[in-house]
Amino acid sequence: MTVAAPQVPALRADARSAARVGAAALVCGAAVLLFAVHVRPLAYAPLLAGVALGLAADRRLGRDLALIALGQTIVSTIPLRADLSDAGMLRFTVALSLAVLVPALISRLAFRDRTISFPIGTGQRWSRTMWIYLAVVIAVAYLVLPYYFLSSGAYRNWPALDGGGEIARLFVGVNAVGLWDELFFICVVFALLRAHFPMPLANALQAIVFVSFLWELGYREWGPLLTVPFALVQGWIFARTKSLPYVVTVHLLFDAIVFAVLVHAHHPDLLDVFVTAP
Repeated sequence: MTVAAPQVPALRADARSAARVGAAALVCGAAVLLFAVHVRPLAYAPLLAGVALGLAADRRLGRDLALIALGQTIVSTIPLRADLSDAGMLRFTVALSLAVLVPALISRLAFRDRTISFPIGTGQRWSRTMWIYLAVVIAVAYLVLPYYFLSSGAYRNWPALDGGGEIARLFVGVNAVGLWDELFFICVVFALLRAHFPMPLANALQAIVFVSFLWELGYREWGPLLTVPFALVQGWIFARTKSLPYVVTVHLLFDAIVFAVLVHAHHPDLLDVFVTAP
């Protein structure tokens, strides 16, 4: 299960290291302003400042922070509130796809760098621990998510689901965004940060971006109590396994429960199987 961690520069108590961490914190922290607090165009100021500081402290770091900033900027061009209309789903498809593809292509073609990758075939079998964790994810999601969505009213952040067509669209949308989350936050943001910082720091920074995005998407109220540990665990699992299929499987199992709870919340006669639903 364990894969050797990449060699990254050690953090020291000096001005250059402080500048490097500060630059990454500015770029990732800007996600709070972009997506959670939603103060634009002010939110773009820390993005630019972080990239500039990164370039001054470490040219390669600044370059990689620019890719993260570019991805966030592309995502910020659309409203992230769930929208199941044809136009809404098209906006999501185009913007989220470009947020992954543009930084990946620039990194690979312009910088000749392979830090951004999407490891599908690792050649490793899933261990017993990995299978047990999948079962734990299902159990925890089944017990916690109904209470979260219904008691907090967070389910109202998603459309009312008028008919089977919208339920089918929600299923597609939830799964597509769940897959994208891992492609962008883990394979792009976390991977780029991991090339420069120790895993715990890189993981914490990517979680800031991840959770801010999920907040605007609809995981509000006390949702961060769920999304913060989820983002951190996903980063840790990927650092350990380097397996995109595994982290995607974890995420989609979680999202399957999210989908079922949202359907039940809007239509209490459907999928009435949750023992913790208030």
